[in-house]
Amino acid sequence: MTLLYLGRRLAQAVFVLWAAFTLGYGVLYLLPSDPVEIMLAGGTSGESSATPEQVAALKAEFGLDQPLPVQYAKALWSAAHGDFGHSVQTGASVSDSILEALPETLKLTGLAFVFSLAFGLLVAFGGTYPRWPAVRQAVLAIPPLAVSLPTFWVGLMLVQVVSFQWRLLPAIGNEGFESLVLPSLTLAIPIGALIGQVLARSILTALEEPYVETARAKGAGRARIHLRHVLRNASIPAMTVAAAWAGQLLAGSVVVETVYSRSGIGRLVVDAVGTQDIPLVQGLVVLSAVAFVSVNLLVDLLYPLVDPRVTTSRAGVAA
Repeated sequence: MTLLYLGRRLAQAVFVLWAAFTLGYGVLYLLPSDPVEIMLAGGTSGESSATPEQVAALKAEFGLDQPLPVQYAKALWSAAHGDFGHSVQTGASVSDSILEALPETLKLTGLAFVFSLAFGLLVAFGGTYPRWPAVRQAVLAIPPLAVSLPTFWVGLMLVQVVSFQWRLLPAIGNEGFESLVLPSLTLAIPIGALIGQVLARSILTALEEPYVETARAKGAGRARIHLRHVLRNASIPAMTVAAAWAGQLLAGSVVVETVYSRSGIGRLVVDAVGTQDIPLVQGLVVLSAVAFVSVNLLVDLLYPLVDPRVTTSRAGVAA
């Protein structure tokens, strides 16, 4: 692991964060509505009775009366120092609002990632280990079906069946571990299906390698070959997929937290975008970008540890 490689990856991470901030900033300013007028109206559906002088004073308070390049430069400089300002709608610190909502979303996404890995491993082994071709084909047919199902539909079906019909788990809320299970499963199903699909293909390819025949000749059993020899060599493509989707779990939480009426980053995103709360949206965009970049950088650094044949330069290409 060379310092040059680490420096290059960190530079790429900084560029991604800057690009996410800039694109988010630009998109928000292309929207036709005015965040200050939305705030004064009490929401997107209300009508403001504020005078032009009041509107101008509030815009000046939030710096929205300055030219766009000046606003952008100030916002970027503050963001680089971890300061995203205050919410236009509530007046609360953006950082405090995010930190307040973040723990519940981290619980949700963390459990969802564990479920997705478990589901992916079950699919991969179920599609490659059994001796019966019909069983393997049936298991390998699961990922395309799971990926094609809309997340909101999966969530609604789980609520209908597990909560309303079987009465096993709560349908809404943030209370206790039980309230995490259904939303985590909703997030985990498509991600786990992709991980399982990629891992199964890699295992099938690895099973054709000469070292597998050598292991069999030495008397290694099928389970030992799968777990000790094949899994490690076949895991890198699945790690890449897992890293890409782990960084997007925050984005998926928007739908899931809405379906299950959970308070977290997803609900905060919906409210911020609906009211065109530019500082809050910018903070949330950067948070998502940081999560994506961090997970991918971590997996990039793990590649050579999982398979020493992978150099840092090849790991960078694989990511």
